[in-house]
Amino acid sequence: MADKKETPMMQQYRTIRRELPEDTILFFRLGDFYEMFFDDAKTASDILGITLTKRHNTPMCGVPYHSAGGYLERLVKAGVKVAICEQIEDPATAKGVVKRDVTRIITPGTILDEVTLEGNQNNFLAGLYKEKNRYGMAMLDLSTGEFWIEEPEDVLSVQSNLSRYAPAECIVAEEQMDTPEFSELTLEATNTLLTACEDWTFETASANDFLLRHFNVHSLEGFGCSAMSAALGAAGAVLYYCKTELRRNLDHVRTIRVKNPADYMLLDETTASNLELVVPINSNRQAYKATLLNVLDSTCTAMGGRLLREWVLRPLNNLEQINARHDAVELMTNNQTYLRSLRDILGDIKDIERLISRIGSTTGNPRDVRAMGVSLQQMPLMKSLLINKGTMLEILGEQITSLPEIVALIESAIVDEPPINLKDGGVIREGYHPELDELRDAATQGRKWLADFQASEMERTGIKNLKVRHNKVFGYYIEVSKANVALVPEDYIRKQTLVNAERYITPELKEYENKIFGAQERSVALEQEIFNEVRRRVVDHLETIQKNALAIGQVDVLATFADRALANNYTRPLMNDDGRLDIKDGRHAVVEQMPDAERFVPNDTRLDRETHQLIIITGPNMAGKSTYIRQVALITIMAHMGGFVPAAKAEIGIVDRVFTRVGASDDLARGRSTFMVEMQETANILNNATPKSLIVLDEIGRGTSTFDGISIAWSVAEFLCKNEDMKAKTLFATHYHELTDLALTLQNVQNFSVLVKEKGDSITFLRKIVPGAADKSYGIQVARLAGLPNAVIERANDILTNLEEGELGDTGQPKLARKRPHKLKANISQLDLF
Repeated sequence: MADKKETPMMQQYRTIRRELPEDTILFFRLGDFYEMFFDDAKTASDILGITLTKRHNTPMCGVPYHSAGGYLERLVKAGVKVAICEQIEDPATAKGVVKRDVTRIITPGTILDEVTLEGNQNNFLAGLYKEKNRYGMAMLDLSTGEFWIEEPEDVLSVQSNLSRYAPAECIVAEEQMDTPEFSELTLEATNTLLTACEDWTFETASANDFLLRHFNVHSLEGFGCSAMSAALGAAGAVLYYCKTELRRNLDHVRTIRVKNPADYMLLDETTASNLELVVPINSNRQAYKATLLNVLDSTCTAMGGRLLREWVLRPLNNLEQINARHDAVELMTNNQTYLRSLRDILGDIKDIERLISRIGSTTGNPRDVRAMGVSLQQMPLMKSLLINKGTMLEILGEQITSLPEIVALIESAIVDEPPINLKDGGVIREGYHPELDELRDAATQGRKWLADFQASEMERTGIKNLKVRHNKVFGYYIEVSKANVALVPEDYIRKQTLVNAERYITPELKEYENKIFGAQERSVALEQEIFNEVRRRVVDHLETIQKNALAIGQVDVLATFADRALANNYTRPLMNDDGRLDIKDGRHAVVEQMPDAERFVPNDTRLDRETHQLIIITGPNMAGKSTYIRQVALITIMAHMGGFVPAAKAEIGIVDRVFTRVGASDDLARGRSTFMVEMQETANILNNATPKSLIVLDEIGRGTSTFDGISIAWSVAEFLCKNEDMKAKTLFATHYHELTDLALTLQNVQNFSVLVKEKGDSITFLRKIVPGAADKSYGIQVARLAGLPNAVIERANDILTNLEEGELGDTGQPKLARKRPHKLKANISQLDLF
């Protein structure tokens, strides 16, 4: 029960706070500050590093209203939800306590303009729901209006999507939060806030009702998703959460799209990470550049930047659509003047997808509207360049709609460089609205009148330092120094005495003050009315602008592919459905671009299901095995994205999935050792690969004893080659030379190795992949290059000699009692265990 001595304002605060979830901080507007009280103040002061004070034993802290954005950003990034409580009536006219209400609740997944968003990355709010044996997923980007659903095949596919799109927030039904399926999901890597929502909002009937009412339709069949009950459950809950619980405006969310997993090459979380598609594995200063996305991203627009990320993570799986992209890229690479013209226009187009979302949700400011006008001005130019070009560029040109009346409206109504805050005035262009011009003239003439009035009073009174000034308490007044008080006329009315001056007013000054203030107030109010009308007319074309944004994004990515193909010497891959992969002089797209990289040595690759289904690659560490097998995977992915590839020539059959098993890592948080992670990743490959898959294996079995490891690696390789339901194209880099014997008995296995030039105890890596197996691993030479002490290197040579000569004791250990003075013999090979 509230304390009887509490002020009405604090009683109002408690009433509003009780309606909010416990995990939400309330920003309570008091004048020019957002104030926080009690536990909210304690939490916020710790996160923000601001002073926690007390008044009447009430903990409190506050942040300035005009600079709240930075504080909000820090709270949201800390995973905190913030409710914004505004004054919803003018304090000057309010009777009693000013009315206040929560206008919106900001969470990591529902940011619009409160916090700076990454321009080239979506800010998704995800919804997850399981219905019987189906998984449903919905993704909403409130900042763009993008809304889509999908029904992944299993929980691993759900995990891959979460890793792929890295939603800022994910809602799950309360009853499913702790189920085995969802408890296995890991969100830490993506820093996703997990929120439990009421179960009934996910149920089919409720979710369908939310969706039907939001889109104002009688059926969802028009969206092609009426039978996707699990996905619709997630989608309906997302809408309810945003609109009802968070009080967000969703008018700009006009459609819902369906994503079918079968339309895309599947890249699981492990593959995306191992190939460093969008996130680098290492975290050093240069690591952020070491990704495929960074190498390819020369996009000109934010829409293109976000779409490129999507295409990198979800390459196509449809031959016709892939070739359509390749045709468009080829057209632009063959006409560089045309490509430059396209990219010049793209460079003048702002982020209209997010601009229209802000404008449509009434948070858009004058600069947003002006930027929209400048961007829409480019649409006729873009359309004229795309039509009659054939390929998908012409199709995209047809999807772009010019809006000359909106361009003309914004151009005539909004000044070239408007202020951000509408209340500052000066937004509407002179000459657009006659009444506004008259009010502005009155205010301007008022300022001139004040200057003339001051000059005339100085002359009339003989007071040379007389000043006409203004403050919020008295309005306009005349200030006279103490030394000149005797010269003050009788018609001056004293208002205030200061230490060194007296302040006066006159009836004439007060009369004109009313005229000036009246004109200024009416001018600002009229500007707001005019601006809101302009904004409303822009929003009338919201769907058209969103469609323009989608088309512009695709044009931008295709033009980027062409730009990178020319800059990096990429070539068009020949795509087919015969299952072969034939690359001439292939290169690693990322490694060759690193500033400190040595000259890159291209290599050929041939994979098929007959004679080159499994390639075993041997050679020393650091020689380039890992780079080689990864580059084949990257070239395959780039081709399926619709881009050109780093190779002299490439013929690539459609691949449904790319699997990787690379390196050594553990997952101690979930009790998984390095070897357990390795085996689970291998199991995923063996259980899910198909004849159309590409598998990249960089060591298997290294996390256990030598004999166990060789046995597992051999068995895996045999399974990949002999299982008729699989026989996936595979590159297998290994230090187990014993595996090369597989080529003696299996006709679909070939041995390749990395050339090494050996001179004495030193070696030089030639980076060239050639047929045949390596005769040794050169591990000790690599250890020497790494800087191991000479004594360790020499002793290792002795032990290796004993091992190679089979000098093992009864326990299987090498006889290490005596040293071998002689050098390694070139004709000694390692033991063949098989």
